[in-house]
Amino acid sequence: MKKMSFMKTITSCQRATPYKIVKNHAKGSLKERLMSLGLIKGVELQLLEYAPAKSTLEVKIGKMRIALRKEEAELIEVACEKD
Repeated sequence: MKKMSFMKTITSCQRATPYKIVKNHAKGSLKERLMSLGLIKGVELQLLEYAPAKSTLEVKIGKMRIALRKEEAELIEVACEKD
């Protein structure tokens, strides 16, 4: 029986846990913008906080903190550093 795998995105991460980016699923100019912010394969990130309405979230990449819309964060596939 084939094991089903589900894509884990930044929005499903636990706060303050290190994750590595597996793939950026965005397209076109959005993908370019996310890559210019450092959201590229192999980079470590942490989810810091959600905005009160959970429409935006704050992530830490290296020493940089950036805010992402929920729709953008759902396009970034991650894997837990412990796995």
